[in-house]
Amino acid sequence: MEVKIEDSWKQALKKEFAKPYFQQIPNHIKTEKQQGKTIYPPGSLIFNAFNTTPFDTLKVVILGQDPYHGHGQAHGLSFSVPDGIGPPPSLVNIFKELQEDIGIAIPRHGNLTHWAKQGVFLLNASLTVRAGEPMSHARIGWAEFTNEVIKTISDTREHVVFMLWGKFAQEKRTLIDDKKHLILRSVHPSPLSAHGGFFGCKHFSKANAWLMSKGIDPIDWQL
Repeated sequence: MEVKIEDSWKQALKKEFAKPYFQQIPNHIKTEKQQGKTIYPPGSLIFNAFNTTPFDTLKVVILGQDPYHGHGQAHGLSFSVPDGIGPPPSLVNIFKELQEDIGIAIPRHGNLTHWAKQGVFLLNASLTVRAGEPMSHARIGWAEFTNEVIKTISDTREHVVFMLWGKFAQEKRTLIDDKKHLILRSVHPSPLSAHGGFFGCKHFSKANAWLMSKGIDPIDWQL
């Protein structure tokens, strides 16, 4: 199966694409579509995070759990929504922390593509989801694939910042070499938990300070 993905990622992950479990993912999605299920994001955007942030240029990883499962929300970047779609509650809280941390005005949109183009890899642990059914594709092979993605970044890149928000994301820390990379952890930015430590975590300024200490250009978080 030919995976349409940015060249540096294709090289970094070529062994993974050949494995039987990965070959079964598109078959599973195809079967569900034939059954009349709606799958998000659209097929052309499943690998949007990879195509927007090449492997060779990534500086920061922000790990999400699942694509948004509402109509028009998911476009292949964790926490992000396309232009014209209102920012969901967790993203609103991310913007609030960004304002408190480094003084950036809260954006009127929720499209994080500007971050992705600078090297912020917006990865969801599952790359697809059935409409209205959160975590519905968590067991079709995506978790195995994205775990390998995280491990590949950790093993073959240096000086990457990993932002792990919430219990699910923090469980991925075992895949990351903290001697080479910076791991920033907090509770999830969801309204249910943000007041328990996400607000005030200052991850955006900490990430930039660490990148600059390694001679790497910081992220312009302004949208």
